[in-house]
Amino acid sequence: MDKDKLEQFYKYMAEEKPVEEEMLGIFNELSQEALKITMEMNNKYHTPEEIVSLFSKLTGKNVDSSFRLFPPFYTDCGKNITVGKNVFINACCKFQDQGGITIGNGVLIGHNVTLATLNHDERSDKRQNIFPKSINIGDNVWIGSNATILQGITIGNGAIIGANAVVTKDVPENTIVAGVPAKIIRKVKTE
Repeated sequence: MDKDKLEQFYKYMAEEKPVEEEMLGIFNELSQEALKITMEMNNKYHTPEEIVSLFSKLTGKNVDSSFRLFPPFYTDCGKNITVGKNVFINACCKFQDQGGITIGNGVLIGHNVTLATLNHDERSDKRQNIFPKSINIGDNVWIGSNATILQGITIGNGAIIGANAVVTKDVPENTIVAGVPAKIIRKVKTE
C-alpha cells in the first residue's frame, strides 16, 4: 500500500468516527496484504529473527529484536499494531487492529487472546456500520489465555487479565481482573 493511502487510513482511524465507504477499499487492501504475510508466518517454520522481520513487515514498523511470537497469529489489518520491547505473544492470537492496538514493554499475551477494535451499530437497519476505537495495553501487563479485550479499552501498567476474561471496561494499573464481564479481583501483590 502506498504511503499516502496508509497515512489517510491512520488519520481516519485516529478520529474514531464511523467507517465510511471510502475506507472499505483501504480495509480490503490492508486485509489482503495481512493475509499474505500471516500465511507466510503461519505455514512454515521461521527463526525468531525471521518472525521479528515478518511482524515488522506486517505492522509496517520496526519491531524490536526482543519481540517473540509463537505462530499461528491472525489479523485482518496489521498496520495499526504497535508493540514495545520484550513483548511475547503466544500461539493462536487474533488481533482486529483497524482501530489501533498499542502494546507496551514487557507484555505477555497468552494463547488464543482476541483484541477487537471494531464494533457494529446495534440498530438492525444500521448494523453494517463499523465503529473503531483503539486498545491500549500498558507496560508489564499479563493477559491470560482465551481472554478477549474489546474496543476502546485501556489496560494499566502491571495489570493481570485472567484466563477467559472478557474485558469491557478499563483496567486500573496493578490490578487483577477476571470473569465475564471482567471484574476487579484484587491488587497485584508487590512482595
